[in-house]
Amino acid sequence: MDETYHSSHGAVQEAKHVFIENGLNALTSLTSIRIFEMGFGTGLNALLTLEAAEQQKKYIHYIGLEAFPVALEMALQMDYEQFVSIENQHFFTSIHTSEWNSDQSITPFFTLKKIEEKMESFIPQKSSIDLIYFDAFGPRAQSDMWELSVLEKMEELLATGGVFVTYCAKGQLKRDLKSLDLRVESLPGPPGKREMTRAWKDL
Repeated sequence: MDETYHSSHGAVQEAKHVFIENGLNALTSLTSIRIFEMGFGTGLNALLTLEAAEQQKKYIHYIGLEAFPVALEMALQMDYEQFVSIENQHFFTSIHTSEWNSDQSITPFFTLKKIEEKMESFIPQKSSIDLIYFDAFGPRAQSDMWELSVLEKMEELLATGGVFVTYCAKGQLKRDLKSLDLRVESLPGPPGKREMTRAWKDL
């Protein structure tokens, strides 16, 4: 697709800014959070979320949808372990070696379910998710993942009070999210991006 898995301006910095600071940390009232990641990829977002769960003592059930799983050897070359505390570094391997398509308890605060499936066949469980990390490849490289039909599935997944976050700030995305009755916010983006998008399901 001629697309990088993460921002060339800093993968970890972007992931923390978009998904942890403006996603997970926005749900301050919840002690148990159900997260759905669109585009599991290298597992970086899962690792950073596990670290946050351990630090904040919040239970997280993390579901990652990925049609094209990254090989373990390639994922480990990323060396993302260095960006979390020493006691949590070994969990990066656990994330990638855990079985697909079933719940796997990685820590007492973090349960992971990796789903190997394409979005076209994915059937969302209505109102089952508190937070969506929408981390598909960008619209230029993978335009089908940003179509209204996909966003409709995301809206269906979200429970009342749920949040959708993504690095993308395209006008069409915001218009489509608003058409689904989500409350859309344009927030300062991570390095290299002027803005990012967050949307709330208020009703």
